[in-house]
Amino acid sequence: MASRKASQPKRDSGDKYSILLPTYNERENLPLIVWLLVKYFGESGYNYEIIVIDDGSPDGTLEVAEQLQKIYGEDKILLRPRATKLGLGTAYIHGIKHATGNFVIIMDADLSHHPKFIPEFINRGANFLSQVLLRPGASDLTGSFRSMERVLLYKKAVLESLVERCVSKGYVFQMEMIVRARQLNYTIGEVPISFVDRVYGESKLGGNEIVSFVKGLITLFATT
Repeated sequence: MASRKASQPKRDSGDKYSILLPTYNERENLPLIVWLLVKYFGESGYNYEIIVIDDGSPDGTLEVAEQLQKIYGEDKILLRPRATKLGLGTAYIHGIKHATGNFVIIMDADLSHHPKFIPEFINRGANFLSQVLLRPGASDLTGSFRSMERVLLYKKAVLESLVERCVSKGYVFQMEMIVRARQLNYTIGEVPISFVDRVYGESKLGGNEIVSFVKGLITLFATT
């Protein structure tokens, strides 16, 4: 694994990126995604922190996260666990409260999106002087459950303003943030990235989650 003591190129932009990783039963995927994030952020020279929000995983995900924190350092790996599974949307809100970066990246911990795309994601975003939010597939809000599995890059101030207006708690939360962003006339940029199926474990979209997703979707479009 990459060492936190390895020499890294430094950028003088003053920007810092807080990566939010909500987890539930991701003990096998978490070491891989963290190692890849450390590798590609280290190579690019961007200042960053990884915030792991574990929702009481019974498989020992939090214990794995604690070991990763010892390897990479408390300045790079922040643990902000919760006692039980409270929903994806509330996990993001919880993570935002502890983020110290002026940019926030939201992504899954299941390796659906390879971290190697993130530096390009950031570089492309820098070309938009008025850019406040970046995400792939912005034109496809309701095409599939897979359309909700994406990497999102926000200015922290913008994300906080969107969170204040969001009422969704589960998987619809990400979709609602995009809808609210459009309502507030925020600029949305798109950077295509590749999606792959998870490496280890099972999808969290079970029957109950799908029912909740549909109910949330109906509520969202009935109130916006």
